[in-house]
Amino acid sequence: MSKVLQGVRVIEQGTFITGPAAGMLLGDLGADVIKVEQPGSGDPFRAFRGGLYSPHFQTYNRNKRSIALNPKSPQDLEIFDRLIADADVYIQNFRPGTAERLGASEERLRALNPRLIYCAISGFGQTGPASQRPSYDTVAQAASGYLNLLVNPANPRVVGPAIADSITGFYAAYGILGALYERERTGQGRKVEVSMLEAMCHFNLDAFTHYFSEGEVMGPFSRPSVSQSYVLKCRDGKWIALHMSSPEKFWKGLATAIENTEIFCDERFSSREARIQHQDELIQVLGATFALRTREEWCRRLREEDVPHAPMYDTSEALDDPQAQHLELRVTVPHRTRGEFSTVRSPVSFDGQRSVDVVPPPELDEHGDEIKRSPWDGRTNDGKSSGGQSP
Repeated sequence: MSKVLQGVRVIEQGTFITGPAAGMLLGDLGADVIKVEQPGSGDPFRAFRGGLYSPHFQTYNRNKRSIALNPKSPQDLEIFDRLIADADVYIQNFRPGTAERLGASEERLRALNPRLIYCAISGFGQTGPASQRPSYDTVAQAASGYLNLLVNPANPRVVGPAIADSITGFYAAYGILGALYERERTGQGRKVEVSMLEAMCHFNLDAFTHYFSEGEVMGPFSRPSVSQSYVLKCRDGKWIALHMSSPEKFWKGLATAIENTEIFCDERFSSREARIQHQDELIQVLGATFALRTREEWCRRLREEDVPHAPMYDTSEALDDPQAQHLELRVTVPHRTRGEFSTVRSPVSFDGQRSVDVVPPPELDEHGDEIKRSPWDGRTNDGKSSGGQSP
């Protein structure tokens, strides 16, 4: 892995997803990320079937070291302060006011280290009428207008993964990188603030722009209708996805693949505007057609005609695709005590070098003794061991 952030030390006091996701992204780029956790229990995301190494925790905590510190202990607070004095970045995702009670306010930490990039992640912002409200993924999706674009009115239930949590972590890392770059010129640290509400509103920019410019309130089928996106069930019970967009050549290729060049004679489907207006009818026509052949056969036919498509894989299938294997998306490395650890590598490559060098998520306090022995000089060249908003 190209360690473009080698030499950068990050102290992450994050729990659940947003803070840990930001720390992981920096760790993926080569930063030495030290995760500060509560003794005994650690990050609440660790808890799983009586253990402390859940799949949820593993997802957002690779490429880190762990130390357990109790901020109420004078001895542990001294160690924490030494880490901060030598750090480049500090990340927390506490509810506003919690960091101050834990002795981790920006004012206190900046007195220890004026060059520190202090990142505070919250649910609704550090100030304002909703700042003290608890926030998790679904709450932020709903408040930003994004959930309204995902829920099918005919079957109204929350679907999909934790988008808001992950997106907020990305925006936090993005802000931190900008502050680090500026510090090279000024020598001064910055406070980076991002909330789940702000992150998801920006992520939902397309819907807001449609409203600002045209007064259009988009719904769950607005974009799929305009982009002409489809999911279709094949004869073998497997599904395939099409994204036809606007070029007519794709529709001509599809017509050839389904052996129905007469489809454009139907005025409902004769133009892009007509297909948008009559997408429900077109779904019925394509659905009946795709039910006649297997997914593999449809993929072959669509490839031959250069039609934008992909099998609608589940997670047990996606990484077995020849292209995914070629890109080495799945990375498996030895774990010190648990056999093997598998993950999906960072998607960013530098000079053609893929990020396949991954350190498994740490056990709770796995590196505590190592860091405590020399907390002001505890970083290593590669960041490895030498041995939602939080409530």
